Amino acid sequence: MKAPINRDTKPGSAKTGAAPVVRQFKVGADDEGVRLDRWFKRHLPDIGFATISRWARTGQIRVDGSRAAPEDRLSAGQTLRVPPGGLTPQTNGPKARPELTDAQLEQAEAMLIHRDRAAIVINKPPGLATQGGSGTFEHVDGLLDAFASTGPKHEPRPRLVHRLDKDTSGVLLIAATPGSAAFFSKRFSTRSARKIYWALCVGVPSIGEGLIDLPLAKQPGSGGEKMMVDKTEHGQPARTRYKVIDRAGNAACWVELQPQTGRTHQLRVHMAALGHPIVGDGKYGGPEAFLAGTISRKMHLHARRLIIDHPDGTPLDITAPMPAHMAASIEQLGFHEGDGDAASDAAAAPAPDVSREETKVAAKAHAKQYRKERRGERRSRGDGPASAAPSFAKAVRPAGKAAGKNAGKVGAKPAGGAAAKPGRPTAGAPGKPAPRGAGQAVSGRPAPRGDASRATPRDGAPRDGAPRKGAPRDAAPRDGAPRSSGPRATKPRR
Repeated sequence: MKAPINRDTKPGSAKTGAAPVVRQFKVGADDEGVRLDRWFKRHLPDIGFATISRWARTGQIRVDGSRAAPEDRLSAGQTLRVPPGGLTPQTNGPKARPELTDAQLEQAEAMLIHRDRAAIVINKPPGLATQGGSGTFEHVDGLLDAFASTGPKHEPRPRLVHRLDKDTSGVLLIAATPGSAAFFSKRFSTRSARKIYWALCVGVPSIGEGLIDLPLAKQPGSGGEKMMVDKTEHGQPARTRYKVIDRAGNAACWVELQPQTGRTHQLRVHMAALGHPIVGDGKYGGPEAFLAGTISRKMHLHARRLIIDHPDGTPLDITAPMPAHMAASIEQLGFHEGDGDAASDAAAAPAPDVSREETKVAAKAHAKQYRKERRGERRSRGDGPASAAPSFAKAVRPAGKAAGKNAGKVGAKPAGGAAAKPGRPTAGAPGKPAPRGAGQAVSGRPAPRGDASRATPRDGAPRDGAPRKGAPRDAAPRDGAPRSSGPRATKPRR
């Protein structure tokens, strides 16, 4: 944000009793796309949201002369009119910061490996926490004042956009401005940033390369300081891709890790769950996480490389050298650093460019194939165990209107009427002559109420095969009752 066009007060006005004047500010490049209320929180934090809403509602806040709402987004170069009230913007003078000692300034300078107008990258040493907490007084967040700009073009304090565990070393990205902080935070939240870790692990996985997909949750009773694998609904999805770079017999291996999610202690818990904890990770590996001999007992987990988009348009690709104890262990086990770099280059190689049209065509082809497979699956559901046999709909073709509305459906009844139930005598049963006119509910006259086999012939023939009293029968629907789903009886043609 540029300096205000008008100050909060004119010289000798507010302090001598005169009323303050309206202020105007130019929106800077770092505030591009920020909401109006967020702009106030950055530059005029003493003005509350209720006051901002009241000013916007009454038209006292103007953007390029037009009314503005708190949710409106600003663009670089716009002129913002602010009524009197609150303090002067933070950019008018340096904010009071705690004084850092010479040792802290030297420590911050030694960690710096890259710096530009938007990003500050450091190589965090093991044992230094990223942020402060209970009993933690030395951390990276407390050293950020060493990277803050001073002078007339004073910028806001740098901000952390991601974290590393206290005992993990390697690349740590810090945003230099609020605008770049929003840009980098979005890249981390959308998983577009690529992080490559190196680790020494106990033992050797039976599968040299794979994906670990185990949900994680906080372990009860640990105060949130320890994670565990939780496959219930409480577990959060966590995925890690690993690849064995080299091995020292069956005692240890050098592994490249790429987290696809960002859960707490994700890499450490996943490798321990795989049965190969990271060397030096006694928290999750227990006593088995330490190697005998001269191998250091410190954590052997290093954030080797970070590839992330930059606000300038060119991707930021930063590599951090290993700490002294891990480099010594790599050498003692007979590994070569160049092998790890070759594996990292292969893992960081960009995917082949695919046009948007090719992506759409591939997606449509996949969806079509999926629907085709599902269609065959739905057709085979009604066949049951004997799915190899042709279904009734395929074996019998419906004949005109006599098939009724069930024609073509899997399991539909034939047009000749309902199938006879086992154990019930029907007209035309073996051993008994079928009476004339019996069983003509479909092709003959409509059957009277009751079972079709009980239909009385017109010539007065006896009702042979009629069920005895109390036997189940398919009663014809009474008035008002739902009719059968079978076809209606039709009169014979003369």
